[in-house]
Amino acid sequence: MISRTPSLAINSTTFQVTEFILLGFPGFLRWQHWFSIPLTLFLLAAVVANITLVLAICREQNLHEPMYYFLCKLAVVDLSLSMVTTPKILVLLWFDATSISLTGCFTQMFFVHWLVLTESGIFVAMAFDRYVAVCNPLRYHSIVNKCLVVKFILVIIGRSLAVALPVPFLAARLNYCSEQIVKYSYCNNLAVTKLACDDISLNSMYQLTVANSVLGGDFLLICVSYCLILHAVLQLNAVGAMAKAFSTCSSHVIVILISYSALIVIAITHISDSEIMTCSAIILNVLLLIVPPALNPIVYGIRNKEINLGIRKRFSNLCC
Repeated sequence: MISRTPSLAINSTTFQVTEFILLGFPGFLRWQHWFSIPLTLFLLAAVVANITLVLAICREQNLHEPMYYFLCKLAVVDLSLSMVTTPKILVLLWFDATSISLTGCFTQMFFVHWLVLTESGIFVAMAFDRYVAVCNPLRYHSIVNKCLVVKFILVIIGRSLAVALPVPFLAARLNYCSEQIVKYSYCNNLAVTKLACDDISLNSMYQLTVANSVLGGDFLLICVSYCLILHAVLQLNAVGAMAKAFSTCSSHVIVILISYSALIVIAITHISDSEIMTCSAIILNVLLLIVPPALNPIVYGIRNKEINLGIRKRFSNLCC
């Protein structure tokens, strides 16, 4: 809904936006409701898989190790990321409920940034965990203990809050006086701030410089960690030891590639203003929020023997 400000003249064309309209998937408006089918399946998979993973880690004593604590935190973040945006997208697709209040939009914007940054930080912690496990296995339990895990998680959450919190406040300070149609299916920061009547250079600079540099820095640290791991593995003479080292890291590498590849492609598509690239960015933004949360626990559940056994034990107990 758009309401005129009382002090404006009758012929004035200036409005005050009180809510935004989420357009969904521009370019696919005629049949975008079909997108609800795969999105619903991915949401159900994310909810079931992540809850199952958390329960298995919490209740199985042999999974009470630092690596699995990080996985448990990752599952909670993935589940939260799915629930922040996907239900609203499904309501939009099912019932054409396209409106969202400014407060709801800025709140969604904050949680998306906070959870994405938190997930990135967890990937860094997991890469460090695997680095110590492969390169310094004899001192692993003395270095990576429960105290260090707690410190890692607190630092990750605090850093993510510090970086994500300015995003909605910078967006809320702007005056939205004319356009209210957001060409996305959720409140994307850059898409929303482009609708403002004020100068958005500070918002763009913060988004592209500060927030993205944090993600880029995390990705660089992860790459360095796995390069060191690869170098250490190649120094091993025993084929069995090399296979075990590759096996313990393969799940992490697959999950990281799934998450960061989408981020990299989105960053590239935002550079172009062409309609095709914009549509690609919109679809990739949605896939980034729903596909990794659904696939991450499945990858770990299939490739990690201990988690696999723990999940089977949970299901067998339920059946009995």
